[in-house]
Amino acid sequence: MPPHHRILRSAILGSIPGITQLRASRNDDRIDRLNHVYTTVLLVVFAVVVSTTQFAGHPIHCWHPPEFEEMEWYESYIDNYCWISNTYHVPFSEELFPVNISDREDREITYYQWVPIVLLLQAFLFKLPNVVWNLLHTYGGLKLNNLVKMAETTQLLNPVERQTVIENIASHIDKWLDAERAYKWNKMTVAKQRFANICCLFCSKRSGTFLCGLFTTVKLLYVCNVIGQFFMLNLFMSMDYMFYGFDILKGFQTNQPWKQSPRFPLVTFCDFHIRQQQNIQRWTLQCVLPINLFNEKVFIFLWFWLFLMVILSIYNLVSWCYIVMLKRHRYQYVKKYLKVTNRIQGDFDDKLCRRFANHYFRDDGVFVLRIISNNATDLVTTELVNYLWQMFQDKQSCGRPSRAGEKLRPLPRDANTSATERNSIHAS
Repeated sequence: MPPHHRILRSAILGSIPGITQLRASRNDDRIDRLNHVYTTVLLVVFAVVVSTTQFAGHPIHCWHPPEFEEMEWYESYIDNYCWISNTYHVPFSEELFPVNISDREDREITYYQWVPIVLLLQAFLFKLPNVVWNLLHTYGGLKLNNLVKMAETTQLLNPVERQTVIENIASHIDKWLDAERAYKWNKMTVAKQRFANICCLFCSKRSGTFLCGLFTTVKLLYVCNVIGQFFMLNLFMSMDYMFYGFDILKGFQTNQPWKQSPRFPLVTFCDFHIRQQQNIQRWTLQCVLPINLFNEKVFIFLWFWLFLMVILSIYNLVSWCYIVMLKRHRYQYVKKYLKVTNRIQGDFDDKLCRRFANHYFRDDGVFVLRIISNNATDLVTTELVNYLWQMFQDKQSCGRPSRAGEKLRPLPRDANTSATERNSIHAS
């Protein structure tokens, strides 16, 4: 195919949204994608199935009086009327049927018409933290999604092209780390940097904690969202939904047969009114709700899925906060990739590696390495760290030429690096 034809085809097809453009960005971890991808898709599928049953099927069937048998159109009219006006549930175990209209209204079931909309709302709430992350993380000066894609493509390249791509990634990260450092130092800057090292939620680009703080906040949003889902469903369905799954498990443990749930009744009642001039006739009709047979299974599965997501999201948040708050994890994470290639061979290398992790990478730099490692491979991360280590050593030497033949300036000052430490490293 001629080159201009390929360009034209890519321009036309590139303007049409495709499946590849709808895929989730790979700039987070697996638990996050379990929240905003798989849970969102699951809820959308449930919403589509329930809405199809409502609008394309027969969600309700009501018994109609014998007087209306000759008028077939009355059957669909009664069904539509009862579906819209809500029905109420009276168990057959109750001997006395409520006579007062207010007692019947208190028993009304008002949620089943809104189930598709509520499921879509839940899907949106699960996707919302990821939208916040994708919109705000670029303010950190780095597009993580593009960086991860470049790292992934190296697995399919030959050794020469692979080396070139990894060198480009390393050069891009090195320039980003330099650009996001503080350009002036005063008491306020030093105080902000020290506070950023204590509090992981303090998002500061110049202190190297913007991405880590934002990522921790997004994980907190995931936890708040999934816990809030229980309260929302509890309010929407007017029942104790937070313990609904435990009630189901309790029924299995006692070997009780599966019975009709009072929360999802299959047989309900509807008061049907007919007005002829000043005469109003009230008919109490018995209706069956086949859709509740499906709604019950959906919300049982949804309860266990939300319960699982609560556990995983809280565990993910706690483990991530543990990694970020303990600063020694930065040094240990970077050191393991340097030890693979025998870059750490003495006390001086170990001291230089600690400075490499704490003052060159800082929190945001190590975070970028973790994202690349989680979405690409450890082999790519190992090579990337080694290239950045070489660039860091070139800067420490203050005069050694870089790979591109240009003179690299020394590593900028850091608020946590004393003059004695800098002099000891250069003197060594």
